[in-house]
Amino acid sequence: MAFKTFKKIFGGGGVDASDDEYLEIDLSQEKKENKVVVKLFNLNDYEDSNMILNALREGYTIAIIDIRNLKKKDPIELKRAISKIKKTSDALEGSIAGFGENIVVVTPSFAKVEKHIPKVKEEKKSSLEDF
Repeated sequence: MAFKTFKKIFGGGGVDASDDEYLEIDLSQEKKENKVVVKLFNLNDYEDSNMILNALREGYTIAIIDIRNLKKKDPIELKRAISKIKKTSDALEGSIAGFGENIVVVTPSFAKVEKHIPKVKEEKKSSLEDF
């Protein structure tokens, strides 16, 4: 009995007693997978940034962008494209970081780019004289 009350409250209220036994599922609905996709992009010109932004807006894409070609061709266009990507990343509450001179990584809100690489402490090498 409590299940029927719960179902009426949260299920829309208009539930018949005959609907209690069966649940109708629409198989024609588009099934969308919620898997994270890592996509590689080459930023060859400013217009390529739109393709990257569309992938990021889907919500499950981590974009790894090679900026080498546009950097060589037109640094001003590169700056505009990266600025546009950064604004979208901020709006989606994602993160963006550069790795090396030619790679930019952009993640959605559920992932974070570690921007600071921790320094590895060198362990003191032990020698036979220490024993």
